Amino acid sequence: MIDTVRVSEKGKVQLITLKRRTGIQNWNTLCRWALCISLNENSEPPNEDIPSDSSIEMTWKTFTGGDEEIYLALIKLRAHNAGIALSKESLTRYFRLHLHRGISYMSGNPKLLKVEDLIRLAA
Repeated sequence: MIDTVRVSEKGKVQLITLKRRTGIQNWNTLCRWALCISLNENSEPPNEDIPSDSSIEMTWKTFTGGDEEIYLALIKLRAHNAGIALSKESLTRYFRLHLHRGISYMSGNPKLLKVEDLIRLAA
């Protein structure tokens, strides 16, 4: 349902910082972590316009690492619980809000310095 994942320029700068701090070199891996961190929050992400103004772009399949159905189900469940329409456009927007909130959370966490710190966040 989501075709392409595009990151804003602000998100790109934050991801570059995360790559440097954690040693994780793949955008898709960092973005998956970011999405899950945001989805785990009880609050909803702020409703804002997020530009697609960076060079970071990947297919949905690349983003999910082959687990397209699982990630789409997580987004749909959260959207449904939030009263968000399950249309392609609404889900894509909702996904981008969560993705960028998660990227911001991760990059703003000074204790996130290595892969083990991500695992600790998940525990």
